[in-house]
Amino acid sequence: MANVLMKKTVFEIPKMDCPSEENLLRTALDGVSSIKHLDFDIPNRKLAVFHVGPTDPIEQSILALGLGGHKLITEETDQVEFEENSNQKKLLLTVLAINFVFFIIEMTTGLIAKSMGLVADSLDMLADSFVYGISLFAVGGTLIRKKRIARLAGYFQIILAVIGFGEVLRRFFGVEKLPDFSTMIIVSVFALIANGICLYLLQKSKSKEEAHMKASMIFTSNDVIINLGVIMAALLVHWLNSNKPDLIIGTIVFILVIQGATRILKLGK
Repeated sequence: MANVLMKKTVFEIPKMDCPSEENLLRTALDGVSSIKHLDFDIPNRKLAVFHVGPTDPIEQSILALGLGGHKLITEETDQVEFEENSNQKKLLLTVLAINFVFFIIEMTTGLIAKSMGLVADSLDMLADSFVYGISLFAVGGTLIRKKRIARLAGYFQIILAVIGFGEVLRRFFGVEKLPDFSTMIIVSVFALIANGICLYLLQKSKSKEEAHMKASMIFTSNDVIINLGVIMAALLVHWLNSNKPDLIIGTIVFILVIQGATRILKLGK
């Protein structure tokens, strides 16, 4: 075994813009026994895989996720020891809890405030909870259990998003009370802070040289863009005295939720 050659293969993952995609990749690659270590560089959208043997199984697993991943280079490496993050399970549990709490908060306030933007964003938070949950349950678990959980999570997300689309259509063609724009803004600001905390917690174990990139990671995250979109929709609801901006942002987020669900379902194949 001492003569086994270690390789380092670097992939570019264009659609890996937040830790949610990182966890999808970790889960997808969990069943590839030749992998010894994964090194994620989210700001630069790159993943270094340390492995033995051919790269084909690794590349196929990455391509199946639909994140636009492609191989850049494979080279031999002398690195055979890697720092293990003993707090990974605790971190996953923490960010899962944050996302799930905000799913409840945004769903509740969204229904009360008549805002489909908040309801849709709550489902996006739930989607992240599913991803972290899948990764958490996969720790020490079997590949079959991981795939079963992924399928259940993906189908549940799609069902909720389809119900949300139906509600958007009903409100678009019906006469509805205007959403409470102030509630939309306040809750979205807190959700923005929560997403920032999650990103910080998941990245704090990285090397200190990357600390200066943390701010850029937050602002390039899809979750943060969604939060800002809901805030903008709330302002437009107030200025235009119309619920259409809220319905538009809700529709956009529901589409993103379904896209995320299809990625999760690919893990269940």
